[in-house]
Order: sequence, then structure tokens, then C-alpha cells
Amino acid sequence: MFADKIEINVKAGKGGDGLLSFRQEKYRAKGGPDGGDGGRGGSVIFVANHNTNTLADYRTKRLVKADGGKPGGTDRKHGKNGDDITVKVPVGTLVHDSTGSVIADLVEDGQQAVVARGGRGGFGNAHFVSSTRQTPRAAELGEKGEERQLTLELKLVADVGLVGLPNAGKSTLLSVISNAKPEIGDYPFTTLVPNLGVVDFEDYTFLMADIPGLIEGASEGKGLGDEFLRHVERTAVLIHLIDAGSEDIIRDYETIQTELKNYAVDLSQKPQLVVINKIDSVSEDDLKSAMSNLSKHLSKGSKVFAISGVAKKGLDELLRAALPLIKQARAAAAEEVAEKSAVVIDEASQPELWQVEKMDDKFVVKGEKIEGFARRTDWDNDESVARLVDIMRKRGVSKELTRQGAESGSVVEIAGHQFEWLG
Repeated sequence: MFADKIEINVKAGKGGDGLLSFRQEKYRAKGGPDGGDGGRGGSVIFVANHNTNTLADYRTKRLVKADGGKPGGTDRKHGKNGDDITVKVPVGTLVHDSTGSVIADLVEDGQQAVVARGGRGGFGNAHFVSSTRQTPRAAELGEKGEERQLTLELKLVADVGLVGLPNAGKSTLLSVISNAKPEIGDYPFTTLVPNLGVVDFEDYTFLMADIPGLIEGASEGKGLGDEFLRHVERTAVLIHLIDAGSEDIIRDYETIQTELKNYAVDLSQKPQLVVINKIDSVSEDDLKSAMSNLSKHLSKGSKVFAISGVAKKGLDELLRAALPLIKQARAAAAEEVAEKSAVVIDEASQPELWQVEKMDDKFVVKGEKIEGFARRTDWDNDESVARLVDIMRKRGVSKELTRQGAESGSVVEIAGHQFEWLG
């Protein structure tokens, strides 16, 4: 079954705990600290794969979970990292988080995105040895991996999209000019899923998509039209096919234009070639009349093309007109990618961001890095908690708490944990 929108939960692995351990030697009751660091938790990675063309596999498999990291060992041994899990998705998959924000847009074969990052492993007590701390009795816990509810939305990536009412001949045209083998029948709604084909024309290769037939009300979901229109979003150029044998060619044209315009994104603004298909089924006089009437409804200078997919008439002229539009769209897309790539942010040079907020009878400390330290703190170990307090002092958090009125005995909350501030 074809599927182009599903919801899925992803859970990265927890980092392994650091070990609190002291070296045991034959003639020494208690040697130095030798607890190793925990391993990193496995991440969940999505990768676009051109051999995958549907999201149907994830209709039943709703949870993707990566392995956790192993705890540190004695003799400073580092715990094994958890294995990442790689999920293959179709090219053109858009990934939203629970807030609706786009976190990945996989439009090229092999493109990857880490959608849930594995938790960092905790430091063992051997990590904390210093000239002033010879026997540290604290080790960090492993950090939890990210857990997310995601919506995966497939939008086909094609240079050209074929649109039109059901039975306009889109599948036949695609089968004639490309390597695609769509189901073809002499009845409406033969095509129930989008089809992709590779077209080779005049030493140029491009992708063409056959979008299932649209009907009036498609933009509002009638006949699954809103699902099909989703795939038109990424196509650079539209070829609008109209059946030459229609009782009202103008009405057919306006129906599709209205649905393209009324979709969530105005698709009628895309470059578009209007084509009367199946010309072998009507007389020459009727065809001339239809082309003349239709041209009056197009923008000035636009041409109406006449073809027969079955008889292979007029195809070269149509493709030759499409090529410049495809090339222009590709050039614009490449320029957009280049502009985005030009902005590089050096994360290492960015200041650490944290904030203190007074809420009712407590002070809440927020910030990705400082909360990370708190999540790795063993709250049952006084020395481990004291280490966190020392980190907060060195990073200026303690000074800000004092500035906002925190006193000895005040409640401070960080990463969901509360403790009494000693001032």
C-alpha cells in the first residue's frame, strides 16, 4: 500500500553511566580512582534512499529505538557506544516534530539527518582527578537520549508534474516518454498513487511525476485531492493535460486551476504548459476551435499545445518547450542552496546560553549545557551534587541567583531536580 504521511516515535539510546571505582592492588587496600566513562547512546538517523518509494513500512512499526551505551569499567575502561539505527525513507521526505517545525528535509539520495541524538555517556571518577582532588568519589550518570514524536510527509521531488482531471491521459504520456510503467486503463481513477519516470530528451535528463487525477474540491480533500496536491509542491514545472474529447474543455481547465490556486500553497503560480491530449480522437476543426477558445483563457503570449500520447504526436514540441523552464528552475534551486550554504555558524565560538527565572517560591535554571550537567549528576551522591554547584559557580549561574534574591535555603530547580541553595 502506498503511504505518504505517517506518525512515528523515535527514541535514542541512553548514555552509559560513569563508574565510581578505586583500583584494587595486592599490597594496597585502596588504590587510585579508576572508574571509566560510559559509552554514548545510539542515535536515530534518517537517510533518503531512492529505492524506497513509500512510507507504508512505518504504518505498523510506530517506534524506532536505538541502543543505549554501556557503563564504564574498571581500570578506566570506556563503555561501548550504543549502535546508531538507520531508517531508510523515500527521497522527498519532510520530517516535522510535535510542534510542527521542520527538522529535516531529505531531497537527495543518501542525504542523512540525525532526528534523535543519543545521550552522552557519564564521566567515571577517574575523569575528575586533579592536583587538589586525588580521590574523587563522584561519577556522572549517562544522559537520556532524545525522544520525539515525528510526522513524516512524503512530497515527490520531480522536475515536471503532470496534472489534470482523471482519465486525461497522464499515465499514458508518462509511459511513452519515460522509463515508468504505470497502470493504464480507459476509465477514471486508474492511477491511485503518484508515479515517477526518468525522461531523456536531447541529451538532457529530468524526472517527471504523474499525479493522480484531480477533481473539483480536491484542494479541500475531495477524492484524496489534498494528498495528491502535496506532491505537486516540489515539482518545478507543471504540464496540465486536458482531454480533447471533453464536453467542456474550458471548464476542465478552470477546475484544475482553481484547485491548484486554493491549495495551502498557491500552486497555480508555478511555470505551466497547457496541453490538449488525445487529439487523435477529435476532428481537426474541433481541435482548432478548442485550442482557440482555450488560448483566450491563458495569460498573454502563452501557447496551447496539442498532443496524442497514444499516437506519439506533438511530444517533441512539448518537451522542447519544457526544457528551458526546467533548466531555469534547477538554476534557481542551485542558487538558493548556495546562499544557504554561505552562512556558517561556528558553534564553538557561540557563548553558552543559560537563564535564571524566579517562579513563585523557586528559582529555575535553564540552558542546554548547564541542564546537561544536571541530568548527568547522581543526585544521591553529595559529592556529585557539590560538583554541579561548583560548575554553576564557575559559569556565573550562582552570581545570577544571588542577584535575583536567592538566599541560603532557597529552592533551585534545574533539569527537573530541586535542591536547597546554600548561598
